[in-house]
Amino acid sequence: MRSLDPDLLRTFMAVAEAPSFADAGQRLNKTQSTVSVQMRRLEEILQVPLFQKRGRKNELTTAGQELLDYAVRIVRLNDEAVGRFLRPAMSGRIRIGCPDDYAESYLPEIFGRFSRSFPTVEVSLECQSSDALLRLVDEGELDIALVTLVKPNNRARVVYREQLQWVAGTCCDAEKQSPLPLAVWQPGCGWRTLTMQALDGAGIPYRIAYSGTNAAALSMVVRQGLAVATMPLCMAGAGFRTLGRADGLPPLPSFDIGLVRGSDDNPIVEAFYDHVVECFDRLEPVAA
Repeated sequence: MRSLDPDLLRTFMAVAEAPSFADAGQRLNKTQSTVSVQMRRLEEILQVPLFQKRGRKNELTTAGQELLDYAVRIVRLNDEAVGRFLRPAMSGRIRIGCPDDYAESYLPEIFGRFSRSFPTVEVSLECQSSDALLRLVDEGELDIALVTLVKPNNRARVVYREQLQWVAGTCCDAEKQSPLPLAVWQPGCGWRTLTMQALDGAGIPYRIAYSGTNAAALSMVVRQGLAVATMPLCMAGAGFRTLGRADGLPPLPSFDIGLVRGSDDNPIVEAFYDHVVECFDRLEPVAA
């Protein structure tokens, strides 16, 4: 039976995400000809076309889209298996900080990968505002934190960029009220700062109707039509509708998600740091 080389699948995944073979090659430190040869080899193994020309771009065929799902799983399992035996066994505890709203959106994959690689490490999670988390890292109460960056921070590594979006419940028109009722996170949240700056800059009157640190509770308030809120577009799911200029609301900026760690040289923290970076690298970036 024929087998799929993980190296071929890594190249295939890079090509699927990049606008061209040349761009994929740059990401992988391979020449365009090497990438082309590897993709032809993959098509020969599977005996189906994986790409089709659309203008100057190579787009995935139906078979290519199907293979991409398998490729992601195969490469992930390959890396976990190799890591399980080549990495030194680690045990201990890591203290992680993350805003409540990020916990549900980003941590499941990160924690899942980390747990499979280091099953004996205890993970302690603290959910607070980004400002509070930065302070806890400084004070040595947290080993590492995922935070919202409203302005550049030379201590943080930017791992992702998100677009902020106005949202309201599907069954209400809270955006028509004046002053505008807002559901926001407590002071110290980057989204709160950006939201109020946008309204102040546009001269739109508003009032803080609800504030808190629990994402589920604030989302409930918005779904019930009691206020409008801002959140990343990827989090505006069922029960929400997005708002914009047509609704009289100002444009909102994108923001960076950063990773901050303490000064201790801890191999567990280093391993978790790498897992976070790898997981965000797989996400499609949002244009600024």
